[in-house]
Amino acid sequence: MTDLDARLARLRGSAPPRRHTARTIAALTTNPGCARRAVLDAAGVDKERLAAHVGFPARFGQSRFAITRGNAFESQVKANGCAELLSLLREKLGLPVDEVGYHDLESVGGNESNEVRHARARTLITRAARAADDPGTLFDHPLLRLDVGGRAVYLEPDLIAFRLRGRFHVVEIKSFPVIDGQADPTKVAAAAIQSAVYVLAMRAMLAEQGLDPETVSHEIVLVCPRDFANQPVATLVDVRKQLLVLRRQLARLTRIEELLDALPADLTLDLRPDADGVPTATADELGASLGRVDARYAPECLSACEIAYFCRHEARGDTAALGRTVREELGGVESVDTALGLAREELRPSVEQEEAAALLRAAARLRAEHLGARA
Repeated sequence: MTDLDARLARLRGSAPPRRHTARTIAALTTNPGCARRAVLDAAGVDKERLAAHVGFPARFGQSRFAITRGNAFESQVKANGCAELLSLLREKLGLPVDEVGYHDLESVGGNESNEVRHARARTLITRAARAADDPGTLFDHPLLRLDVGGRAVYLEPDLIAFRLRGRFHVVEIKSFPVIDGQADPTKVAAAAIQSAVYVLAMRAMLAEQGLDPETVSHEIVLVCPRDFANQPVATLVDVRKQLLVLRRQLARLTRIEELLDALPADLTLDLRPDADGVPTATADELGASLGRVDARYAPECLSACEIAYFCRHEARGDTAALGRTVREELGGVESVDTALGLAREELRPSVEQEEAAALLRAAARLRAEHLGARA
């Protein structure tokens, strides 16, 4: 265990680490300035359980029914040698052969360790990339790796990587429906950015082996149920925009070592469960520890981060709680009370606050004129 791993383990405590996923990386890159999320995700902290214990449970996420339905739909699509999936791939990608190769990479001879599974996936995928012939190959559950904040994290996608005519395609299977040819745009956007994480990780794997990363297509295959039945339908989705955003945001992340250096060496978020799994650490104790890790709250966090309600409560009275646009427009003005004082000309602005104060005074005048006209 490296020193970094030991520090993260001490922060996490006795609980087993939670693995990074495409969903957590996508959420992290939408708010790259949040040290709290970066540190907790790097340590593998169970944010959902932590948030519930400190009194601010998450109010989003999939129900058990939705998870069960999603697993059943994925199993259906992959059943009988991926028969339904191959039919869809023939339709969308013009698959020219009746059968394809298949590699199940969920374990390697019963060994499910990250290092062994990743090495096996890297060997098979790079071998396929170098192969002269191209019979077509499916790679189920390849364990990928991506640099996040200067630390390599493993990704275990519920996907299939498919190679055809010299290109790899990421296939993402989702259980939300396509009704009359249309799907929920929010869910499609979320699926696109999660798939882009996998594309980026696969490209990094090929680049490390001296191969062309562009061999991994920017078009992913999104498979969903059609209408209200379980009949699958496939759609090609271009994720070039999402790839650009991910690269830029990942590059902006502060290294995990630097974030940990700013924290007390003895800081821990251990719930200290007893023999029955009941936490013995108090909510106040854990809330105080959580508060020592800097957060960058924005209202958008409520739909993407399990501890967002704690952060919102903590940010009450701060201009940051009003959204990124307000925070950026009011640079140097951190509290709502200060903003109101400047708007009413009850406070004299500092040099850093002069531009924001001018905007606030102008907004206050316009509001007063509007209310006066209505009266």
